[in-house]
Amino acid sequence: MTVVWNRNAARLQRFDATASNTIRRGLANGPALRDKRLVIVFLNGEFVPENEAVVSVFDRGFLYGDGLFETLKIISAIPIRWDAHWQRLADGAARLNLHLPYTSEFLRDQAIELCWSNDLEECLLRITVSRGVGPRGYSPRGADEPTVVMSVHSSPNHAATSPERKLRTASLRLPEGDILSACKSANKLLHVLARAEAENAGADEALLLNVRGEVAEATSANVFWIEAGAVHTPPLASGALPGVTRAEVLAWCRSQGLALHETVSDLTRLYRADGCFLTASSWGVVEVVELDGKPLATSPLTNRIRDALFAAWVAEAKSYRMGK
Repeated sequence: MTVVWNRNAARLQRFDATASNTIRRGLANGPALRDKRLVIVFLNGEFVPENEAVVSVFDRGFLYGDGLFETLKIISAIPIRWDAHWQRLADGAARLNLHLPYTSEFLRDQAIELCWSNDLEECLLRITVSRGVGPRGYSPRGADEPTVVMSVHSSPNHAATSPERKLRTASLRLPEGDILSACKSANKLLHVLARAEAENAGADEALLLNVRGEVAEATSANVFWIEAGAVHTPPLASGALPGVTRAEVLAWCRSQGLALHETVSDLTRLYRADGCFLTASSWGVVEVVELDGKPLATSPLTNRIRDALFAAWVAEAKSYRMGK
């Protein structure tokens, strides 16, 4: 921790020399920053307090959801699996023909600094990139200056008892052959409505099927299930987002010699499974204990995967600190 703090202290001093009086007061107070709810946000290359972090009402992210986002886990002020998240962001930007105005290295350094400026070592980081302001209408022509925002948010406590989720199958269906399924698009209205439907039914998360009735994903997570010691997950072709944590779980299972299958499945296999869990960068691995009001079996393998994943995250944060 000392290495990172010393590295970023100089940056914070330089930033403090030019920051607004409001931010300076917050940084000077250290831990009191959170108590006073003075949250610092990265906006287009500058650190500003949340009440000054303003985006135009003509920004295409606001008007059309024309943009991308990533959510990362922060441990000891280090963004976990940064390279994988950056690659997905860059791939999505290329698909949308959206210019990323910063390098990966610069934005990661700014993310670390943002955590320290908010006096947060354990949190979530959201990166949002929109196409910016342009002429009215769907055409992206004229929107040449992207808007880039980074913000920090509270994070689940991984030291607590293993979390559990209740799932409800959504009535909405993911479209077939959607090229945006590989992107973290800022337009997530289907997922918003599906989550609201699940919560209104007393569940925590919605399970999304595609138009063929195949299991695809949850609204904010990838889905796995266990059958006779083998781990299954829907293939990306079913409409699942190529999750960073999904890929990490797949790699860990292979390293442990576990039977692993990308399986096209309907709901019946999940109902009969020996265990079911969700993966996401924000919470890691969480066990599913109920689907559509029916209790599901639980497996000790879920907690084994969860613990291994979190240990790898902690090791990455430690390695990055020591390397810097």
